[in-house]
Amino acid sequence: MSLQSQLKIVFAGVVGSGKTTSIRAISDIDPFETEEFATDATRYFKEKTTVAMDYGRIDLEGDTSVHLYGAPGQERFEFMWDILAQGALGVIILVKNSSSAPLAHLDRYIKAFSPHLDKNGIVVGVTFTDVSQSTDISEYRNLLKSYNRTIPLYTLDARNPEMVRILVKTLLYRIDPMLNTTH
Repeated sequence: MSLQSQLKIVFAGVVGSGKTTSIRAISDIDPFETEEFATDATRYFKEKTTVAMDYGRIDLEGDTSVHLYGAPGQERFEFMWDILAQGALGVIILVKNSSSAPLAHLDRYIKAFSPHLDKNGIVVGVTFTDVSQSTDISEYRNLLKSYNRTIPLYTLDARNPEMVRILVKTLLYRIDPMLNTTH
C-alpha cells in the first residue's frame, strides 16, 4: 500500500468548535464517536463531549482513503493530541469564534501540533462567526502571519459538508498537489 493510499488528518480545537460535526458532515462511513455526558464545566454549554477521539473516513478516487480523527478539546484529554498526531499528514484546527479567547486557543493549538507536522500541514477554520463577531477575521490573519508561514484560513459552518470539504481539499493539496481530491 502506498503512502498516498492511507492519509490521516486530525481535527483539533476547543470543546464545541465543530470537530465531531465536521467529521460527521463529510465521512463516507458512519463515524465512530466517543462522546460521553460532560461532567465538568463543559456541561453548562454542551451536553456531550468527545473523551478519546472521533473517527471517520472519506474515500477519494482510486484506492486513496483519508482517515479523519477528531481530537478531544478538553485539557484533561490533551495527552490524546500527541497520540493522534502520530502519522498525521496534517491538522485542521477549528476555532470557536464565540469562545472567550479564540486567538489564544488558536495559538495554543498551532504550538501543540506544529512539532508533528511540516510547514504545509495546518489549515484553520473559524466556526460560529454567525453567532459572534467579537474577533474579526483580520485578527486571525495577523496572528497566523506571526508564525512566518502560510496557513490557510477559512470561516465555516461545520454542519455544511461542502465547507468542510474545502478545508480537507486545501490541506491535501498543500501536502501533495498530485492527490486526487475530487470527492
